[in-house]
Amino acid sequence: MPNKQGQESFDFEQRFKNGPGKVEGAFKTLYMLYKGQFRNIGLSFFFFLIKHSPVWIIPIVTANMIDIASNPKEHSMTDLWVNLAVVAFVILQNIPSQMLHMSFLSKASRHVEAGLRSTLVRKLQHLSISYHSELKSGRLQSKVLRDVENIEFLSKQIMYTFSAALTSVIVAIGVTASKNLLVALFFILVIPVAILLVYFFKKNLQKKNNEFRKQIETMSGQVAETLTMIPVTRAHGLEELEIKKTDTTLENLKGKGYKLDISEAYFGATGWVVFQLFQMFCLIFTAILAYQGTITVGDVVMYQGFFTTILMSINQIINVYPQLAKGYESIISVSEVLFSTQTVEYQGKQKLPSIAGKITFEQVNFQYADSSKHVLHDLNLEVKAGECVALVGASGAGKSTVLSMVLGFYKPNEGRLLVDGVPYDDLQMQTYRQKLAVVPQNTILFSGSIRDNITYGVSSVSEERLYEVIEMANLQDVIADMPNGLDTLIGEHGGKLSGGQRQRIAIARAIIRDPQIILLDEATSALDNVSEYRVQQAIQKLIKGRTTFIVAHRLSTIRDADRIIVMDNGTCVEEGSFEELIKRKGEFYKLKQLQA
Repeated sequence: MPNKQGQESFDFEQRFKNGPGKVEGAFKTLYMLYKGQFRNIGLSFFFFLIKHSPVWIIPIVTANMIDIASNPKEHSMTDLWVNLAVVAFVILQNIPSQMLHMSFLSKASRHVEAGLRSTLVRKLQHLSISYHSELKSGRLQSKVLRDVENIEFLSKQIMYTFSAALTSVIVAIGVTASKNLLVALFFILVIPVAILLVYFFKKNLQKKNNEFRKQIETMSGQVAETLTMIPVTRAHGLEELEIKKTDTTLENLKGKGYKLDISEAYFGATGWVVFQLFQMFCLIFTAILAYQGTITVGDVVMYQGFFTTILMSINQIINVYPQLAKGYESIISVSEVLFSTQTVEYQGKQKLPSIAGKITFEQVNFQYADSSKHVLHDLNLEVKAGECVALVGASGAGKSTVLSMVLGFYKPNEGRLLVDGVPYDDLQMQTYRQKLAVVPQNTILFSGSIRDNITYGVSSVSEERLYEVIEMANLQDVIADMPNGLDTLIGEHGGKLSGGQRQRIAIARAIIRDPQIILLDEATSALDNVSEYRVQQAIQKLIKGRTTFIVAHRLSTIRDADRIIVMDNGTCVEEGSFEELIKRKGEFYKLKQLQA
């Protein structure tokens, strides 16, 4: 059973899955995000009206008190105390109603914030490898963190500032219209002026926000890449080069941010000047009406109070508009992920209860989306269940692409792949991959304990089984040297371990999954002789009786493979056992001579 957060994020994912496969209008997307939270929003707005009522009632009470004080013959002191009691009650109720207002508003906005982040992560897990290869991880992090925060702020501003301001304007004009239609018409003139002001600045602010958002994503991507590259940068003495690259990006970001700040300042200042002038016009207009005896002095104060409320409300909208523009831009940004159609390549439903491990390539042609050159060309290959096949050839021959195709990361442009005679198109890819294990050249470990890294994705592993796997992976000496044994924390990406130790942990992770198919991609190429020997021993135990694909440049490491496939320009040009290929003195023999 999924937990509550998992179910909510699943609901979000289904909601966007059923929508059109394109970037929607921002506010339609916002509506989809808050679908199911309208009760909380409605209750929040109801309590907002109650808590905000002093803004509308105080000008009326103030006008009453001025009129009572200026005409004592027509009023008694009781009238003053009644007005005071009313305004005191209205002010005091602000505390409980504000708490209820924010409670319901927070429930809605925090639900959407958590649900949206979870949905983005789920969606990213389901998008194709091609999609991820096109975008830097830092840009995606920016979408999940910064953009969701901007959207949450946008939604709060719409439900709190914008709706509050709009309600205040409507109430103020309504009350004024009930007393004096002429003054109300003067008030209404402010609205088209505000709309024109926003319209005049809208395109410029949107453009500046778009440029700033993209520059933020670029910076995030570069920072993530720079942090990953620190060991390489330090090793080659290129610190200053990386600093200059980052400084250039930050300089561009500073420039975009400065232009955005200036545009927002110009917008805000223009709005303030225009509405302050309007307020002075309102004062002189109502003063003239009072001078002519059309309205009372108290009405002048009341109308000035209401007009101030209208101006403050419109000014709030104007001041918050730049933030709304940022939120709008962030909705567009996350929509690029939410509505992306670049989902996983295979959408089959068939779950294989078990896999023997026979893999077949039939007339497979493949090229990457950003290239016109075929990486695999008319590749026909059949690997028997339990067979160990090594792929060799020059860089760019298509070896690693074959492994990616076996994993189902990419789909052939032509031809097809089958496992145990079942086409990949029919497979439920997640359950298929659970029967595979991969040991890459650059081992990927996370910053947990050794135990966590070995048992990653596998539940209910007994200690007996765990130590059996450790022995098979030749990890006993590594565990023995660690201060806390299996529970020793290994640092980010396993930075506290040597290359050979990391590889043996990766092999242990593969063994514990008890896979039917093993993929080894240059698993020993970066190791010293001692480490390579130990890793090779672990590999021999790992692949025994399992279908195995090995990509290797060191040809001496594949001597025991059942069959060696020599690749060139994306196709198989030669195959056979190690001894057969040496005797044939063909392409494999030439490669071997180069390493002699």
